[in-house]
Amino acid sequence: MIRSALLLALLSAIPLSHAAPDLVTASERSGFTATGRYDEVVKLCGAFQQAYPKQVKCFQFGTTPEGRPMLALAVNADGVFTPAQAARRGLPVTLIQGGIHAGEIDGKDAGFLALREMLEGRVAPGVLGKQVFLFVPVFNVDGHERFAKWNRPNQRGPVEMGWRTTAQNFNLNRDYVKADAPEMQAMLALVNAWDPLTYVDLHVTDGAMFQHDVSIQVEPVYSGDAAFRQAGLALRAGVIGDITKQGSSPQSYYMSFKETDDPASGFVDSVSEPRFSTGYFQLRNRMAMLVETHSWKDYPTRVRVTHNAVVSVLQQVARHGQQWQQAARDADDRARHLAGQPVALTYRTTDKTTMVDFQGYAYTRTLSDVSGMLMTRYDESKPQVWHVPLRDEVVEDLRVNAPGAGYVVPAAYAQMVSAKLVQHGIAYRTLDKAVGAADVETFRADKATFAPGSFESHQRLTVQGSWKQEARALAKGALFVPIAQPKARLVMALFEPQAPDSLLAWGEFNNAFERKEYMEEYVAEDVARAQMARDPALAAEFRRKVETDAAFAKNPHARLEFFARRHASWDERLNLYPVMRANTAF
Repeated sequence: MIRSALLLALLSAIPLSHAAPDLVTASERSGFTATGRYDEVVKLCGAFQQAYPKQVKCFQFGTTPEGRPMLALAVNADGVFTPAQAARRGLPVTLIQGGIHAGEIDGKDAGFLALREMLEGRVAPGVLGKQVFLFVPVFNVDGHERFAKWNRPNQRGPVEMGWRTTAQNFNLNRDYVKADAPEMQAMLALVNAWDPLTYVDLHVTDGAMFQHDVSIQVEPVYSGDAAFRQAGLALRAGVIGDITKQGSSPQSYYMSFKETDDPASGFVDSVSEPRFSTGYFQLRNRMAMLVETHSWKDYPTRVRVTHNAVVSVLQQVARHGQQWQQAARDADDRARHLAGQPVALTYRTTDKTTMVDFQGYAYTRTLSDVSGMLMTRYDESKPQVWHVPLRDEVVEDLRVNAPGAGYVVPAAYAQMVSAKLVQHGIAYRTLDKAVGAADVETFRADKATFAPGSFESHQRLTVQGSWKQEARALAKGALFVPIAQPKARLVMALFEPQAPDSLLAWGEFNNAFERKEYMEEYVAEDVARAQMARDPALAAEFRRKVETDAAFAKNPHARLEFFARRHASWDERLNLYPVMRANTAF
């Protein structure tokens, strides 16, 4: 693991006396009205290791763009501190992270509190002997240090907090697939090394005022390997059951209204896209949980609820981890045999509704003289039950048959794509010789639409088209990515052009859909006339189009392009997706 001079210097400042180090957070000392700065995380990481050297290992797994160490604690009752040791002992790994959005910092303080209590034997005795607990107190470290009041104006506490995005302005919870941010690349390397069975992402939700204090969402429940969904359902049910007994009122869906700011519109459950943690890990046949405490609860309440959720997850894994590990291995094996089978790339929520009783508050909706739209005002002194629709029937939407063997990436794109494959731990091989006429499938876009603006530093692209059999030459250095591997669903999510977070969708291949060669109008005029003189059928087709298509007839550029597309100078690679599917291995 990386060991920076900054980390070593900070750890060396921890007293090495025999006195027990202070493991109480600044937040706890404040009565959970405040939260500490990142130097406290560094000190606590080392202090926990000092106090419990046989159970805790503090280590650095990355460095942020501003040079700060990204820290994690590996915790196990028997001192299992490496991925190899965990694998040899067959121990499930539970990775729990706080501060991916650093203003939503409940997870850091709740995690340290839960860790101390478990090590002291005060809560959940025995759970640390049945798994390795990886705790990342703060994922977005640079954002954490953009510290100020009112960074989250719709959140009650702490007094000061960090910022949603990184120093490079990346939203890490939109980055799991594209992995632009150095922080995400470090996290994926940690995940590849440890292969956590369960990945828990601790947040604070935005949204309306209501009485419920937390939502617990898990995948796979609606998505991914069908049989493995039973493990996801069991984890979700177990945690919801545990924290309900402790006084929480959790929901299993994200508590955001179908129509913004209108409680009467109810709620819609869904599957997140792979840019999010819960959408990503099901593609790896692993479980992910999103914990969203409610922003209008005060900080002491949110920390308590998050603490209870953290402890519950660890208890659930301690009880069922061996069974769930086997279920994950079985899902891996099924993924190796997905070739030729239909695989869902997207999911949708149907219009089927169930009326539910939701614990809200009395509210009014009146026209605002500021915004000019309806504004909702809540009265927290008047609890009220809302009888509202819930849409929670989620079904597979876009389904695509997996290729018979895998995907082929031309040598020209091999460097960029191989870096992404390494980041995700996906197996591939490089062709050591050229192939003159490979029998592959190609995708040519009938329509390519660029997003009008930038999103997470990319201009996204959507395409319409289909795969067709074709012979294409492959140069030495092309990549072959087999579908027969445990991460087959992730492979498809990266390479199927119509997948929502594919490399194409994120604009990595935009150049292939941009026209680069043209001819001047006066040349095009002569070319058109020459083509019509040589080919009377083409001339007749052109005249029919002019007579029957008014928009075409009025567009001089379209009229000239009609002939340009039929000329030898037309770029046959335009709108040709530079990734191919193969039904035989290379």
